[in-house]
Amino acid sequence: MLELRDLSKRYGTVQALAGCTFNVQPGRMLGFVGPNGAGKTTTMRCVFGLVKPDSGSVSWKSQPIAMADLLTFGYMPEQRGLYPKMRIADQVSYFGELHGQSRSEARAATISWLERLGLGERLSDRLEQLSHGNQQRVQLATALVHNPSLLVLDEPFSGLDPLAADVMSDVLRERAAAGVAVVFSSHQLDLVEDLCEDVAVINAGKIVLTGELTVLKRASKVRRLEVFAPGANDAWTDSLPGVISVERNHQGIVVLVEAGIEPASVLAAIDAPVESFSFSPPSLTDLYREAMQ
Repeated sequence: MLELRDLSKRYGTVQALAGCTFNVQPGRMLGFVGPNGAGKTTTMRCVFGLVKPDSGSVSWKSQPIAMADLLTFGYMPEQRGLYPKMRIADQVSYFGELHGQSRSEARAATISWLERLGLGERLSDRLEQLSHGNQQRVQLATALVHNPSLLVLDEPFSGLDPLAADVMSDVLRERAAAGVAVVFSSHQLDLVEDLCEDVAVINAGKIVLTGELTVLKRASKVRRLEVFAPGANDAWTDSLPGVISVERNHQGIVVLVEAGIEPASVLAAIDAPVESFSFSPPSLTDLYREAMQ
């Protein structure tokens, strides 16, 4: 298990981290979310010793992280950490060797992963010849080539088209199912909700919400109503008790209400036929907005 405890880091007058604490469990995925500048990248760099916190600790399997541990970790930075003029197969193999693989092991793993990621026909291409999305796939391959026990990925879905995002998602699911601890940051909260069992929300260097996503949803004092009743008067939500917010879109009305409301009272307030209706715990986006407030 990766454990981050009370990490603090200041850059001059800027408090980048202010007591950041959360865990990443083997065989599970944790979504690390927060606004730009909240401290996500600084936190990830602390795991690898690229940033030294002013206080707090980072541990793996209850021990301080040593060089031997780092060789078993996989890291995908948000900024390109690759060589643009180097051929991609040579590049991924090189990273495998840096992590302790023999040349033959690294080459075999490289070919396997690049084929798995849809780049089997581009092995001899230079990185600069690839699209942004395919460069992302190469970056992921360098994080995976040595079969890591921990994956730390900083915005891995940035700039990916839907098909490339599906490939990335499938690979991360497979790694977690194989027992790897996976943590990745993303601004795509629907994607995090779909992939991750656990979540940590950071704001201004502080973790403002963390835990198992299903538990956090059940514990929330908010419930989410989604109603599609095309002929209904727009004012029907005015009579509902405990309304927190109302959002109208082309798919109907989304209403956040206090958890104690009875669904039957909602249906009774709608003065038109209801074509679809759902009453559920809040989405991750709802939890995120609540945490930010």
